[in-house]
Amino acid sequence: MAEPAHVAAYPVGLRLAGRRVVVLGAGQVAQRRLPALLAAKADVLLVSPSATPSVEAMADAGELRWERRRYRDGDLDGAWYALISTDDPAANEAASAEAEARRVWAVRSDDAEAASAWTPATGRAAGVTVAVLTGRDPRRSAAVRDAVVEGLRDGSLAAPHHRTAAKGVALVGGGPGDPDLITVRGRRLLAEADVVIADRLGPRDLLDELPPHVEIIDAAKIPYGRFMAQEAINNALIQHAKAGKAVVRLKGGDPFVFGRGMEELQALAEHGIPCTVVPGISSTISVPAAAGIPVTHRGVAHEFTVVSGHVAPDDPRSLVDWEAVARLRGTLVLLMSVEKIGAIAETLIGHGRSADTPVAVVQEGTTAAQRRVDATLATVGERVRAEHIRPPAVIVIGDVVTVGPDTHR
Repeated sequence: MAEPAHVAAYPVGLRLAGRRVVVLGAGQVAQRRLPALLAAKADVLLVSPSATPSVEAMADAGELRWERRRYRDGDLDGAWYALISTDDPAANEAASAEAEARRVWAVRSDDAEAASAWTPATGRAAGVTVAVLTGRDPRRSAAVRDAVVEGLRDGSLAAPHHRTAAKGVALVGGGPGDPDLITVRGRRLLAEADVVIADRLGPRDLLDELPPHVEIIDAAKIPYGRFMAQEAINNALIQHAKAGKAVVRLKGGDPFVFGRGMEELQALAEHGIPCTVVPGISSTISVPAAAGIPVTHRGVAHEFTVVSGHVAPDDPRSLVDWEAVARLRGTLVLLMSVEKIGAIAETLIGHGRSADTPVAVVQEGTTAAQRRVDATLATVGERVRAEHIRPPAVIVIGDVVTVGPDTHR
């Protein structure tokens, strides 16, 4: 039934925890909306023959169920809410009709007028979720949302002056995963972006806050899976910056800590493109801290060493002096080491590090999915396999692992 143009939508907050939500299509729209649905603990069924790398990673991690096929009648049976975002207009129309018949609230990415629900511009600050609807003007919704969120953050609730986005590229360290751990400057530049080229390990919840006109390019590098080649990322940065766009390269952690940030800066410099580097909170210190582990502690460790374990110790490409690392008495923090941790532990023991050295493995640190597994150098390889640890994970080796609030020295 058609409704008059002046009829306003009725705003409501859906409590979707444990309730079935069906998402049709797994492209950019789904990539933007899925994190919020997952954060709401919805029981998500994804129906799509293909997916972006980031959406595929969510399915591989067990965050949602993915049926690799096209929509068919009956998919919305038992659903409380549906997101219809396929690239097939006929399928979208059929799904919309099914939603209407089954009385399922449904959002359509291709035709808002035909939808029974609209997605508001949302943001989060100080424990408050802000949702704004302005009918048929999504850019205004995003602007009002941004003003309220900014006011909540600085305590003023006053809309900031409009900023003209600076052209060029900003390499923004997004921090370890929790969207609240991005820097204020990084968040501001993200809000001013025309194009965002985002890694899977960046704070993905922030993508849902971006206005609809912002182009998101998925540069997800799924460990041991498909990836966007670094050269392609560099070319995308250059192409969009030369087109006069404000570009943000959103990376996990810090751009210069195993983030290839300098490679991207060098590529931009070759083309005379200005680049701003915004440091981020590195997972090397923040993830252990979130798990209750200090990387240094008085009387226990006077230094910590960060090592990449993406290649095995006996690989000729390795640049690490593992014999020297084994002799260190402080804390060893390993990144990108889940696959090779067994070989790394054996190498460290072989070069003199005690097999009883405490080890902690922290998966998806600072996020809602964070978990910690404790072991020793002798047992960590088997523990990682038995506990089905998956990247991203930070591995901490040393006596600091056993230091806690009740430990006094």
